[in-house]
Amino acid sequence: MELKIDELAKCLQMPATTIERWIRQGRIPVKSSGDICMFSEAAIRKWARTNHLSFHLPGQAPAAEKQSESIETLSDIMDRGGIYYGLEAQGVEQVLEAAVFAMKNIDTRADRQMLYQSLVAREQMMSTGIGNGVAIPHPRTPLSQSSIASQMAVFFLKNPVDFNSVDKKPVHVIFILVATTSRQHLHLLSRLSFCLRDSYFLELLAQRPDAQTLSKTIAESEARLDGGK
Repeated sequence: MELKIDELAKCLQMPATTIERWIRQGRIPVKSSGDICMFSEAAIRKWARTNHLSFHLPGQAPAAEKQSESIETLSDIMDRGGIYYGLEAQGVEQVLEAAVFAMKNIDTRADRQMLYQSLVAREQMMSTGIGNGVAIPHPRTPLSQSSIASQMAVFFLKNPVDFNSVDKKPVHVIFILVATTSRQHLHLLSRLSFCLRDSYFLELLAQRPDAQTLSKTIAESEARLDGGK
């Protein structure tokens, strides 16, 4: 089966303009005949798996995810991802690249490149800048076939960067959120959103707290969420 650009965009749940850019950059397998571009379903399925992208034909449900994975806390995955200060870069893509290549718990350069491309693809669909100087970059789809462990890396930027956030305020801190399943991603995102709804937590982020203070505050917020206090 062969697909046109608009059909492929629906299968990947991405804008057609992103597909067109990937064609120009030589990043996606394509068959060209004059001005017409077509895509082999088999080749695209393989390419999507390699690049950890979701692909399914319209009306075809994605494969069900396992429900038995352990559900970790923000504190768990932040310990794994780390907290970083003074990240210096200009522009969203430059920030994402610098952050990914600074993360301590990714084994290979190939994994770093894959994560970076996944973050950029998500950002091109819609900004992850949620307002109040905060952004939550994350892949569009879980990195289930990657060797990258679930983690959250927190970066305080040396200089604020325009992420085209909903409130138009520049971003000074980013939480890179990586999960291996959609269930896990939603679980972790809901916990982080709970923290970010707290005005005290937002004020603390603006002060660039030390790692111990930030970790303690997040643990306390999770305890309240879980009914511990």
